[in-house]
Amino acid sequence: MLAAWAYGVIVVEGEEVNHLADEFYSETVGPGWPPERVLVEQGYRTIPFPSAEITPPAWRMETSWTSEQLPGYFSTGSATDRCIKATGKNPLEPRAADSQRGCGDPNAPRRIEWPLSVRVGRK
Repeated sequence: MLAAWAYGVIVVEGEEVNHLADEFYSETVGPGWPPERVLVEQGYRTIPFPSAEITPPAWRMETSWTSEQLPGYFSTGSATDRCIKATGKNPLEPRAADSQRGCGDPNAPRRIEWPLSVRVGRK
């Protein structure tokens, strides 16, 4: 058996805050992602697979975070780190007020999901 998996772009409960998360990922730190990141975003579907594939069920990772916990996740991204090194500025700081407005109660938990891309094959 061979399995390859990757988690996709975060999905945050609430249209406004999810839009802010998407914008941060693709525009604010987007240039900091290495070119190979597109392979993850495509769920490895563009890479030839060496064996007959088995279709797995749809999976996702899920948790609940408050709006105060969410920036901690974004600070762990390699693109965020590259942005800080390139500009000397933390791209999360100017976004803090925006995310607080979009989240409402900062102590209320919000559902967070990451779709999982899975390719499984048997030789």
